Amino acid sequence: MTGGGGVTLVLGGARSGKSRYAESLITAQPQPWVYVATAQVRDDEMAARIKEHKARRAAGWQTIEAPHEVPEALNAAPQGAAILVDCLTLWLSNLMHAKFDIDKMTVLLEQALAARSGATVLVSNEVGLGIVPENALGREFRDRQGVLNQRLAAVADRVVFMIAGLPNVVKERP
Repeated sequence: MTGGGGVTLVLGGARSGKSRYAESLITAQPQPWVYVATAQVRDDEMAARIKEHKARRAAGWQTIEAPHEVPEALNAAPQGAAILVDCLTLWLSNLMHAKFDIDKMTVLLEQALAARSGATVLVSNEVGLGIVPENALGREFRDRQGVLNQRLAAVADRVVFMIAGLPNVVKERP
């Protein structure tokens, strides 16, 4: 992503460097920088992860906590602002837990992305590379995450797959 708007989807496994790379894409843009955070503090370990993410971000970030309201957060942000959504995996999990209509929420997200003029970076886990989950909920989540990733990759201008901290561009729209 070099200047201007566009949507970049950053995929990868756990601890692959997705968030750090996505943050670097946003800070290469002019401010304002908006961080749409989907994580919820449900235990001490998650609180520590969130604290680590906040500590490494430079001054100048505005944080919007949106465990369910990612489309609304995108629509409410300044039109030209550079926005990072971290992460869509937790967003999907939150939506499933709260029994939202996933298809409806995905359409709302796609519409919000299409309406933006500023750079938007989305972080999501690629969860389909591991073993088949042993229970129905795990399999449903894996399948829904795969569909969500495919839909967003289709609308993204750029898709980057992170492996061991290394970005691999798999889609680049001229």
